[in-house]
Amino acid sequence: MAISDELRQQFGEIDIYLFDQLARGRFDARKVILDAGCGGGRNLPFLRARGFDVHAIDSDPQAVAAVGRRFPGIDARQGDLDALPWDVDSMDAVIASAVLHFARDEAHFVAMLTELWRVLRPDGLFFARLASSIGIEPLLGSHTTGRLRLPDGSTRFVVDQAMLLDLTKQLGGTLLDPLKTTNVQNQRAMTTWVMEK
Repeated sequence: MAISDELRQQFGEIDIYLFDQLARGRFDARKVILDAGCGGGRNLPFLRARGFDVHAIDSDPQAVAAVGRRFPGIDARQGDLDALPWDVDSMDAVIASAVLHFARDEAHFVAMLTELWRVLRPDGLFFARLASSIGIEPLLGSHTTGRLRLPDGSTRFVVDQAMLLDLTKQLGGTLLDPLKTTNVQNQRAMTTWVMEK
């Protein structure tokens, strides 16, 4: 078996930046997980195989149905991130991988973030990967936040460093890592934002 096949069999298509957090022990004592905007469930095989109590939500009913078929018994629901069906302080960790940048505007972005924070328990982990302007500001003109057209042709809700740091402070969160941004050949930038509640 090829090494790549073996790795895919063991880890699935897990987000490599999420894998980094797992490898660093950030999920060792956090077993109740919400995968917000789960899509087809790329992060779920590894988490399910390791005994995590995984809950998932996505606005796309077909994605939720696919997750339900692929992972029988999982708590997968169709819904919006700005109106979550779970109780306050019910999750040990929230994963929002490549989903917050689909916000319609800043109010929608903040509403989603507030809901994700609401369901997170004290000392819980918040992990997000999202589009940002960090490192590509000169390519975006005078606006570095908001719903913007990126050089790759996509339109995303984009954040900058100041916005993420301000939101961290407003939520009362603590950054567990400095903000880390990957610049994809000046076409887009994706930032990893990891906080503890």
